[in-house]
Amino acid sequence: MIELEPHPEGTILPVRASAAARSNEIRGEQDGMLRVSVTQAPEKGKANKAMIEVLSKRLGLRKSRFSLVSGETSRQKKFLVRAITPDELASLLARTLES
Repeated sequence: MIELEPHPEGTILPVRASAAARSNEIRGEQDGMLRVSVTQAPEKGKANKAMIEVLSKRLGLRKSRFSLVSGETSRQKKFLVRAITPDELASLLARTLES
């Protein structure tokens, strides 16, 4: 189960990132984190931007609702998803992981 944290502006989503992968996709859950892979190389924030794009498309939320709050150069990242409760985000993630 993905360990979502409530935040005054929304919900913190923990992500285990894989940059320079073969495809852009959400790959499931691992150790309480959402696994996301992107084809961009981890340089100058390009992979982080690509990750926001993948999350936005797959979850059906605007890119402006996502911001990286920790882990800029780490594989373990935390994204703030604005204007959504942990329960609402958990429901979106469950539907996304099923498909």
